[in-house]
Amino acid sequence: MTTTTPHKSAVWLSGPNVAAAEISAAIGYTSAILDIEHGTFDLDTLDRFICLLKGLGLDVLAKVLGPERGPIQQALDFGADAVIIPHILDAVHAEKICRFSKFPQRGDRSFAGGRAVAYGSPNDRWFADQDSRTRCYPMIEHAGALRDIAKILELDTVDGVFVGPSDLSLRRGRGSYKRSESDFADLQIIADAARAVGKHWLLPAWSVCEKQFALANDAHTLALTMEHGALTHGLKDAWLKTEELISTAH
Repeated sequence: MTTTTPHKSAVWLSGPNVAAAEISAAIGYTSAILDIEHGTFDLDTLDRFICLLKGLGLDVLAKVLGPERGPIQQALDFGADAVIIPHILDAVHAEKICRFSKFPQRGDRSFAGGRAVAYGSPNDRWFADQDSRTRCYPMIEHAGALRDIAKILELDTVDGVFVGPSDLSLRRGRGSYKRSESDFADLQIIADAARAVGKHWLLPAWSVCEKQFALANDAHTLALTMEHGALTHGLKDAWLKTEELISTAH
């Protein structure tokens, strides 16, 4: 069982942005979430970028391409500390897919020599240590996964869950994610279920209200900003301040 620890602050990266990673680490971010599913990572780049992130001292969470064996194993073989698995439909689906993140007999991950084993030969203890060190976070973004949240968290291959608020709102029939009372009610169900079994829950917490909710409910990791959002905010702020100066001068 994974116990709750003080929260980690994560930057969300959609591509191998070295400067964004270095700036985040220098500021004090502790983790990087790699959006492989929707981002621009290819395998060669991902392999190299994870090394850089680890060298910066960042915990690496790979949101893999999909709920399949290959992407899960590749991310872990490259050295990711955790896999975030999108599009988990329900507890039955989670049980099948999350097994690819842990070695037999606990799961069904296939062994590959290389970085994960320091380019050497593993002993029996290494497999147990690897299963304990690396984490598996199925995403809660489907109505069936929310319904089965307690069963998903009970799985021995699951270390916690990662919330996909936008997709969850869409698939719950509420349309776009508006940070509504219903949205936060769903988040509360997830937070309470994770707390009940002492496992992690993680949230993209872009807004102040989401950050407040996550901290109040013992979220393990808060994704504080996306690189694109941070870039947009910085560029827009500089532009608006200049427009204000021009307007004042006139």
